Amino acid sequence: MDDSRRVYVVDDDESVRRSAGFLLRTSGYVVTTFGSGTDFLKEARDLEPGCVLLDIRMPEMDGLEVQRRMNGRGIEHPVIMLTGHGDITTAVEAMKCGAVDFLEKPFEKAQLVSALNAAFSRLHDRDAAHASREEAKLRIAVLTPREQDVLRGLVRGHPNKTIAYDLGISPRTVEVHRANLMTKLDVQSLSDALRLAFSAGLTG
Repeated sequence: MDDSRRVYVVDDDESVRRSAGFLLRTSGYVVTTFGSGTDFLKEARDLEPGCVLLDIRMPEMDGLEVQRRMNGRGIEHPVIMLTGHGDITTAVEAMKCGAVDFLEKPFEKAQLVSALNAAFSRLHDRDAAHASREEAKLRIAVLTPREQDVLRGLVRGHPNKTIAYDLGISPRTVEVHRANLMTKLDVQSLSDALRLAFSAGLTG
């Protein structure tokens, strides 16, 4: 087992800690679990380098606040946010604060492993984990103005209906633009598109 593949699971739900821990350990990761953000932060500075699976909704201190405190203390463990349904806006905010990715519960093993691979890439080689700002700008430049408008709406964490209302177009048209921009950017998921947008400095 490779001790460098460490994952810290921070979730107040014991069943999630248990199931995620089992899945990760059987996949070759070294896992440590924490029942709250407070417990994690008490030890975070002294932990070996690793990736953090961080639940957004927790009592006492939510995942975003944990992430902010990590940033404030210079704790650079890459973060993957775990979200429930309806937390996408918060997940987008987490990515703006530096999270590598977000996974909506319940997530598949393949999704988790893919997100962890990206996180470990950032941990081991931060330069390789991100497209350069200029490359990201060039990729986004191929989008039409309307597709860029839709992408900005996604960056703000807005659902299709809200983007449609703001732009004065139908939700169906937003879906078409969204599908087209995903194809042009050659990305497979919303988080990949957002990561590219943030790298390019695109704001809402």
